[in-house]
Amino acid sequence: MLPPLKPIPIKERLSIIFIERGEIDVIDGAFVVVDCLGERVRPVLTHVPVGGVACIMLEPGTRVSHRAAALAARVGTLLVWVGEAGVRVYSSGQPGGARSDRLLYQAKLALDDDLRLKVVRKMYALRFGEEPPQRRSVEQLRGIEGARVKRTYQLLASQFGVQWNGRDYNPETWDASDLPNRCLSAATACLYGVTEAAVLAAGYAPAVGFIHTGKPLSFVYDIADIYKFESVVPLAFKIAASKPPNPDRAVRLACRDVFRQTKLLERIIPDIEDILSAGEIRPPEPTPESVRPALPNPEGMGDAGHRS
Repeated sequence: MLPPLKPIPIKERLSIIFIERGEIDVIDGAFVVVDCLGERVRPVLTHVPVGGVACIMLEPGTRVSHRAAALAARVGTLLVWVGEAGVRVYSSGQPGGARSDRLLYQAKLALDDDLRLKVVRKMYALRFGEEPPQRRSVEQLRGIEGARVKRTYQLLASQFGVQWNGRDYNPETWDASDLPNRCLSAATACLYGVTEAAVLAAGYAPAVGFIHTGKPLSFVYDIADIYKFESVVPLAFKIAASKPPNPDRAVRLACRDVFRQTKLLERIIPDIEDILSAGEIRPPEPTPESVRPALPNPEGMGDAGHRS
C-alpha cells in the first residue's frame, strides 16, 4: 500500500499551467497528458507534477479520466475547464471545498451592510495604497474605483505606446477584440485561476463577494483586483506593444513567470484573512459534527489553506 500523500502547501507551489489537446490520465501513479499524435502506435506521455501546481487550466481538446480528477483532488490542485485562451470559465473542481465555519463567517460579513462596507474599504486601501474617502457607500466606492481603473488603463497604454480605445471584450466574439483587449483578457484569466485556487484552499466560497456580486466568481474578482494592476495588466500592455505572433501564449508564459517572481500565492491567503478581519468580528468555531476539510492541516502549522 502506498504511504499517505503529503500535499505541498498551496503558497509553495507553481501557480498555473495550461493543457490543451490531450487525454489526461494517471499512469503508474503519475499524472500524465497522453498525446496520441494521430495514428502513431506509441503515445507520447508528458508528466505533470500535479502536487506542485496550484491550478491546471484545461482548454478545448482535453479529456480527463476519473483517476486524474481524483488524484488532483487528493493533492489539492484545482482543475478549471476553460475556453480557448482561457477567456471563458465553464466549470471547476474544488480542491477540498469550502469550510462551513469560514463560509458562515464570509456570508455574515457580506450580508451585513456595515460589515460589508468595512471589508470593501479594506480592499480599496490594499488596492490603491491609500484610505478611501470617508462617508461613502459601497456603490459610491465602486464608482470611484471604476473611474480610477479607466484612468490607469489609459496611462499604461500611453506608457507602452499602445493604441487604447477602452476595455471592450466579448468572449463570444474573441477574434473580434483588438490586441490589447485580447492580451488583457488572457492575463486576467490567469490571475483569476490562481486566485480561485487560493480562495478554495482557504475554505471560502468564490461566489460570495463584497464589491462584485451575483456572479459565480464574485469573491475571486474582488481578491484578484487587488493585484491586477501591479502584475498582469502592465504585462498585458507590454506584450501588446511588442505584437508577438502568438499573444495568448506569450501572455500565459509571462504571467507564470511574474506569479513566481512576486510570490503571489504566498500573499493571497494571508491577505484574504486580513481583508475579512476588517469586519472586526470573530469567525465562528467549527461545530463538533462538522465535516473536516478533505486535506486536513496538522495542528499549529501555517495559515489558513496551508497544505502540509
